[in-house]
Amino acid sequence: MKRILLLGATGSIGSSACDVIRTHRNAFSVAGVAVRSNRDRAEALGREFGAPVFVGEDAAVRAVEETDADLVLVATVGLSGLLPTLAALARGRDVALATKEVLVAAGELVSACARAHGARLIPVDSEHSAIFQCLQGAAGREVDRLVLTASGGPFLDAPADLSGVRPEQTLRHPRWEMGPKVTVDSATMMNKGFEILEAIRLFGLPPDRIDVVVHPESVVHSLVTFVDGSTLAQLAPPDMRVPIQYAFTWPDRLPAARAPLDLVRLGSLTFRAPDEARFPCLRLAKEAAAAGGTRPAVLSAADEVAVARFLAGGLAFTDIPRLLSSVVASMPEIPCDSVEHVLEADRLARARAEAWRL
Repeated sequence: MKRILLLGATGSIGSSACDVIRTHRNAFSVAGVAVRSNRDRAEALGREFGAPVFVGEDAAVRAVEETDADLVLVATVGLSGLLPTLAALARGRDVALATKEVLVAAGELVSACARAHGARLIPVDSEHSAIFQCLQGAAGREVDRLVLTASGGPFLDAPADLSGVRPEQTLRHPRWEMGPKVTVDSATMMNKGFEILEAIRLFGLPPDRIDVVVHPESVVHSLVTFVDGSTLAQLAPPDMRVPIQYAFTWPDRLPAARAPLDLVRLGSLTFRAPDEARFPCLRLAKEAAAAGGTRPAVLSAADEVAVARFLAGGLAFTDIPRLLSSVVASMPEIPCDSVEHVLEADRLARARAEAWRL
């Protein structure tokens, strides 16, 4: 029986994680449930799973400190996942990481903490889970390249001018059901840029050995090319319960009540190169990866503000990359050598993104 602590239990990932646990009640128990504000839903989960409930700004950290778990699922919003992730790793607990901002903003610190305490970071993102699965049994020297697949979002084949795109259009993702922030990031392809930054920390490859291809069907979740020319891919229906369950069961697998992939019904799978001129957020993320330091943290913080402004109707869709570029260019270089430096870069970037005007 693996005891799982759910941080961000009522969000999209947390809800899918609860579905996985319900399916395998003989394999998993819930050590605790932590949420920032959704008390009623959290208490309902606590009653269902017989778990303590933590609510509030510091709920995730308190949950890590006060519960005994084998695996901590971090599925909180944004950089709020940083401190509980570090707290879990420092206690030697494995972390199933779904909050990409944690590795984007503070990947150097998080990776170092995991190594120092003998804990593992297990990816939950479908793309990084796919790579993780393809790498099982492989030595690092055997890997040539990683290939992240991108759905292309709702505007892949839309007319060239996206300046008039409305939030409700952006939130209609053709394949995935996700929270609003991630859905907008998918539409701008910033989500894929962040995944490059995550992959650098998770798998130890430099950015020039990590590629992105657009794959609208979202069936091939990512690929690994090896030095002998072989390429392995992981395929599954677009359902987040698949990578969540693998993160919970790794290194084993358990059956699931989901239909297997029907390749004949699919008929064909397509791939194309991303259009970085049309979706410049991907380029901005690559530049942040090359710059290092707290540049990724700045980009992540500014993006969170930009997306919120867009969803509130105060920013055009095409202004998102303009805001990001301006904020990144205005920020001082700060090393990523402490939590305090990361949080300060985050604070400054948010303030400048809030004040940005075209």
